[in-house]
Amino acid sequence: MPVVQFAPFSSLVQPGFWHELTRLKIDVLRLSDESLTVSGSYSVGRSVRDRETGHDVALGCNLVLGAAAFEQPLQVPPMSVAMHGVFKNYNTIEEFKTADKATTFNNVANDIWQSIVESKDTSKLTQFLLLTFSDLKKYQYYYWFAFPAFVAKPPWEISTEGWKAADHELNASQLSSIFESLHAQTKPFFLVNLTGDAAEVHSIERADTYFASDAPDSIIVGFLDPSASPDNPGWPLRNLLMYLQTLYPSKTSSIRVLCWRDGELPVGGRSWKSRFGIVTGGAGQPNAKPTAVGWERHPATNKLAARMADLAPMMDPTRLADQAVDLNLKLMRWRIIPSLDLEKVARTRCLLLGAGTLGCYVARTLMGWGVRTITLVDSSRVSFSNPVRQPLFDFEDCLNGGKPKAACAAEHLKKIFPGINATGYNLLIPMPGHPIPVSSTEQTKEDVALLEKLFDEHDAVFLLMDSRESRWLPTVLGAAKNKVEFSRLIVLNAALGFDTYLVMRHGARAPASSSNSQRLGCYYCNDIVAPADSLTDRTLDQMCTVTRPGLAPIAASTAVELMVSLLQHPDGVHAPPPPPQSATANDIGSESASNSVLGLVPHQLRGFLAQFRALLVTGAAFDGCTGCSEAVIKVYEKEGFAMIQRACNETGYLETLTGLDKLHMEGDAALESVDWEEDE
Repeated sequence: MPVVQFAPFSSLVQPGFWHELTRLKIDVLRLSDESLTVSGSYSVGRSVRDRETGHDVALGCNLVLGAAAFEQPLQVPPMSVAMHGVFKNYNTIEEFKTADKATTFNNVANDIWQSIVESKDTSKLTQFLLLTFSDLKKYQYYYWFAFPAFVAKPPWEISTEGWKAADHELNASQLSSIFESLHAQTKPFFLVNLTGDAAEVHSIERADTYFASDAPDSIIVGFLDPSASPDNPGWPLRNLLMYLQTLYPSKTSSIRVLCWRDGELPVGGRSWKSRFGIVTGGAGQPNAKPTAVGWERHPATNKLAARMADLAPMMDPTRLADQAVDLNLKLMRWRIIPSLDLEKVARTRCLLLGAGTLGCYVARTLMGWGVRTITLVDSSRVSFSNPVRQPLFDFEDCLNGGKPKAACAAEHLKKIFPGINATGYNLLIPMPGHPIPVSSTEQTKEDVALLEKLFDEHDAVFLLMDSRESRWLPTVLGAAKNKVEFSRLIVLNAALGFDTYLVMRHGARAPASSSNSQRLGCYYCNDIVAPADSLTDRTLDQMCTVTRPGLAPIAASTAVELMVSLLQHPDGVHAPPPPPQSATANDIGSESASNSVLGLVPHQLRGFLAQFRALLVTGAAFDGCTGCSEAVIKVYEKEGFAMIQRACNETGYLETLTGLDKLHMEGDAALESVDWEEDE
């Protein structure tokens, strides 16, 4: 009699599986190479009809893995069954190539064998093995499937009649009963008990009862067959036969087998697709574990070799970029900072006031941290001196009078990464000491309203302008928008000298429940003079930002890093600054210095490039500050634009509002009361 030839499984891995593996590797597995459970599914064998010959052509005996492969339990449609496997991902291609695959395969085969002899469990008869290596930079995935199946000795043989159509052995009523039962509850393996024209479907686990009866010929062993080949039953039958032979050796020398392949009832005069055959085999050696085979062959070479799925050509370039830009960040969580909250950083909406040298570098660093929303505000145009110092502009942007900086910078951000939500506004911010012309009042009012709206729509604001007075209104808005009960707005300031820089965060009004009553100062809290016109009557070197070229990237990066550290701190914008002298490595690593996973969260950093050092400074809020004092904030909240207009138009208004004029008079009076001794 002919030896039974089984149709091996062929893996069919959908792109969704690789996308999910990418997410799992980056966010969950990281460097872990522990084995996981993965699930796929197979359905009844399918075939297509050749239009020329009219004959059915069998499709592959497929195991399908999709995006839900790592979900448990896997949901499958009727006439399909879940198939569980052991998944192991290696961290390097060298590990994947040199791994002891034979031992791993044998471990899975042993697990199947133990489930047979110890617990009579059929759930692992189709257990498979999947080994992978994921090259996440190139989106190439190396993988190798194995479907362990035991080798029968002597081999199983099919009767001389061979495999025949099921309707040659069972009548239509019996087949319909089987279909209805399996459609209601699909089983990978089952028993069919024939009683007259009726057929009852039972779980394979009831084999003890039926094989103990005196009439085993009325019992048919069935399985959901993924093969559509007329002469080759699917791979699951192989382990099912070994299961029966091992547990019931005296009753299984001849087994009636139903290969169920009908996913729907036949219509239009078509015949049933299921197959029937009588399989015989020797007794073998009871309880002796047989050898196992089952590594998948490469479909192109038919050799035992791994395969590679290259997703890069078929992926949307924008989606590729979206996944790739965060790769370096997510790798931080593998070893260095597992608790880093990257999602919080990505959700932070950043407003950049100034799209010059500082603004360009801040925007690039924000993108490096995965920030997805960046809005730029500037009133100037790109000039020929800009591109060499400001990396978001090029020569073409300078032509024809130059493009508006903010919109141009936003456009270049989108070219760098299409997934960024970048917007630019050409907006002039009113400044103290610069009177607002009557003809420009309405436009200025609209600009202020837009600026207020932008503050409401963002979570972090960077003050990156050239002059001292241009930072005044954003400072007032930042303090006013940070309501005591809902303080969340982060206001950061970066300013440059020739070889010095200042990076600081503005203090927020502390909530009543806070134990830290001392509020941190803003950019103006160290001054006892109000901001005034510093732009008029300046020479060329004073009108341009003359700094050492390397200074702006340092200050910009420091400002962004300070923002990210604040976001990682449990107190957020209210994070306390480090205590004095917290500058050593031991201080930075201690919990008393900072609770941020990224280390210290200072109030101010004053950098000195000539000495290659930075000084951490903490300054308290000044109750006479022209930028953040309660006197200024309350008048702004009450009068709005009218207060801003007075601050710009009236000399001495801010000094009178904050009491600085009285402080000046007291100082003058103190000086006049001093008796100076003169040397003769």
